[in-house]
Amino acid sequence: MRLIFAGGGTGGHINPALSIANYIKEREENFEALFIGTKRGLETKLVPQAGYKIEYIDVQGFDRKNMLKNIKVLKKLMDSNKKCRQIIKSFDPDAVVCTGGYVSGPAAMAAHKLGVGSLIHEQNVYPGLTVKGSQNYVDYIAVSFPETIKHLNKPEKCVFTGNPVREELLREDKNNARKELGLSEKPFVLIFGGSLGAEKINENVIKIIPRLIKDNKIQLLFGTGERNYEDIMEKLKNVKLNDDIKIVPYIKNMHIVMAAADLVVSRSGAITLSEIAALKKPSILIPSPNVVRNHQEQNAREFESKGAAAVICENELSPDLLYDKIYEFASDNKKLYEMGSNAFKLAKLDALEELYELVLKCCDKK
Repeated sequence: MRLIFAGGGTGGHINPALSIANYIKEREENFEALFIGTKRGLETKLVPQAGYKIEYIDVQGFDRKNMLKNIKVLKKLMDSNKKCRQIIKSFDPDAVVCTGGYVSGPAAMAAHKLGVGSLIHEQNVYPGLTVKGSQNYVDYIAVSFPETIKHLNKPEKCVFTGNPVREELLREDKNNARKELGLSEKPFVLIFGGSLGAEKINENVIKIIPRLIKDNKIQLLFGTGERNYEDIMEKLKNVKLNDDIKIVPYIKNMHIVMAAADLVVSRSGAITLSEIAALKKPSILIPSPNVVRNHQEQNAREFESKGAAAVICENELSPDLLYDKIYEFASDNKKLYEMGSNAFKLAKLDALEELYELVLKCCDKK
């Protein structure tokens, strides 16, 4: 089986593609994958690290504030469409799998033009512009929330698959993970703002760290994001950290630390929420306001409405509120259990299997 994966920009688009590719690779003897991305996104780092080849196109999103700039955007879209057709003709895939980001649009259009079966996967509750624009070109639209189908005009193409969760994450055991990390019986809180970090979250966390050290009641792992780490450590240079408070630029063993956590404080990107749900983790969600159509808050509110999480919007966030919420939940085992159980009800553990079946159907078109 030969597949092209098109998705880029953030880890939220790239990691689902990698999860699908890795899942199929274990099940298909003669599997070969080629990724299409841009040189501006995380795919430049994540895809080669995973051992896959990648081709680059130059495409970007439309500027909603300055329409004149979109003349250049349209030119790039046409050029990238042509480049995608060349890549598809050269690689000769059995199907094309799109996972979002601007790169998915021209890839979907090119696959349609060449008669190659394709699907696009939407991770969030509210579909992005690329997914909406690709509806007419793909054979299937894989959605992660049933609610998403209401916002699309091709419901007959929609299949509720859920978000793919890495198999390594599902295999982790909480007790074993805690032993591996050397944790004590104190509640273990995991805080991170994504691979690049989140400035607003970071600002508030560093202000409560001295209080957490003084209280000595919880264990904390704080992922700052690589670009913020040195600045944060400089601000905390006069704070004596102990073994219970660990600060790192990037969490490389997320499958282990997530499994070990009693409480997760994070953004509300779709893939993060899928992992939180699959591992039955209670959470405090702080949606990023800097995303199209405010989809992170929509994701978070879906969890909040089901009693699976507490939501703090950035304009409400303060050190005192964050501190109080962490202790409110960390000190209440019954509440943690209820929230975790409610989160698990939102999990879709067979997403990779469902997506694999859709890929096979796309391959049949050839």
